[in-house]
Amino acid sequence: GIILVAINPYKQLPIYGDAIIHAYSGQNMGDMDPHIFAVAEEAYKQMARNNRNQSIIVSGESGAGKTVSARYTMRYFATVSRSSSNAHVEDKVLASNPITEAVGNAKTTRNDNSSRFGKYTEISFDQSYQIIGANMRTYLLEKSRVVFQVENERNYHIFYQLCASAKQPEYEHLKLGRSQENNLL
Repeated sequence: GIILVAINPYKQLPIYGDAIIHAYSGQNMGDMDPHIFAVAEEAYKQMARNNRNQSIIVSGESGAGKTVSARYTMRYFATVSRSSSNAHVEDKVLASNPITEAVGNAKTTRNDNSSRFGKYTEISFDQSYQIIGANMRTYLLEKSRVVFQVENERNYHIFYQLCASAKQPEYEHLKLGRSQENNLL
């Protein structure tokens, strides 16, 4: 299949706007510069042409920009399919991010907010290739992190957030203390 190597510049670049989406829409692979939108366009065309499911795998190290790349891909599909929904599909799909990040992200030596889970996002299209829904599944990859962390790394964020809320009346029954007292640091 097609492979695209992308590098996270750690800043916003003007190469992901609607004008760029429209420039890649309808183009053949290789007619334009390599881009996440070129990969998305090829998958979209193959789906429409062959009436078959397509997959895009976004992989990389911590901080490589996988979540952002997936978001750009979803935005591309929402734009080129002219989805009737007023809200962007990526906003709906990623609305659960604060919860999944609290439960599945942790501080590592490379990234203060490193995702420690895999995501599988399935986008559903109707017969006219407009988005009609999406489903996201997450898979926790580091269960051992709950009971052990390497030096200079932390447990999942949720534990620190709970400890920070220990004085709240609804959490008193949990008998939580500060994270330092609970050996979370």
